Amino acid sequence: MSIRKYMFRELLRNLTFSRFTNALKIYSSYAISRLSGKSIHWGNPMSISVEPTTSCNLSCPECPSGLKKFNRPTGKISREDFALILKQMGKHLQYITFYFQGEPLLHDDFSEFVRMAKQKKLFVATSTNAHFLNPQKALDLVHSGLDCLIISLDGTDADTYVKYRRGGDFEQVIQNIKTMVAARKQKGVPHPILELQFLVLKHNQHQIEDIKRLGKELGVDHVELKTAQVYEFEEGNDFIPDIEKYARYEKQADGKYRIKNKLPNHCFRMWSSCVLTWDTQVVPCCFDKDADYKFGQLTNQDFKEIWKNEKYQAFRQQILDDRSKIDICRNCSEGM
Repeated sequence: MSIRKYMFRELLRNLTFSRFTNALKIYSSYAISRLSGKSIHWGNPMSISVEPTTSCNLSCPECPSGLKKFNRPTGKISREDFALILKQMGKHLQYITFYFQGEPLLHDDFSEFVRMAKQKKLFVATSTNAHFLNPQKALDLVHSGLDCLIISLDGTDADTYVKYRRGGDFEQVIQNIKTMVAARKQKGVPHPILELQFLVLKHNQHQIEDIKRLGKELGVDHVELKTAQVYEFEEGNDFIPDIEKYARYEKQADGKYRIKNKLPNHCFRMWSSCVLTWDTQVVPCCFDKDADYKFGQLTNQDFKEIWKNEKYQAFRQQILDDRSKIDICRNCSEGM
């Protein structure tokens, strides 16, 4: 079953009157805001991302978690705090992604978090580097009801893989993917839908067709070719691929690089979703990796107050006025 077909089926199956009317409020207020240029917001988030932990076993060079270069506290979310998120937000939510920074499967309670979310009839997805998909963990994920598992595999051989996934073990990842496919087959269920995600980088761009073939051989449902975000791109970057289609950045006449995104002054994410860090700080999106734009903390304040407070509304208004003045937007792929 395709990811889109499975997702549509599950979202439709779990659609409630509250979720339907909430979606109408979000889409209508977003449309009115774009037309009027004034930040108007009705409804609550349809989707959220929750950060299980900032810990990671790898040292990927373009990742704050891998580089251990956070300017915010690090840690892992407690079961009590996640329960609070579901209590305050679960009624209108449709989709939850267990990922922001870090490796989600390093959290001991990860499978339990998925079960808690599934009890609220949410579509649940996560992303992993797959080093911890041992046979028991794979079965736990199947039993938990996880809907979608995105597996990062940025190379089709060990030498290419470790150029970005530093500290990783290519052969172990391949074996663990096979284990995950086998666990799902053993239980005779279509979930979790398995997506192999391949960051197209300069050193692996020659393996695009190879990763498609490897995905079929492994038995995953889909192979996603993804463009990569890099931080120091103005003077060029060794990871930016030569294949224009898979590069977020383009070379200008003066030799410097710029992001292809023209940064239109709107962003649906600011009306429909948000990110919660492991310590329940509410931030606008996944591009705010250091949580520089904190709008409130769920353990100290009710989410509905945070979602509509002056700080959040001012941020949305700035998106409508001139998005380029927000630093996290200047390296954003939304709208490309």
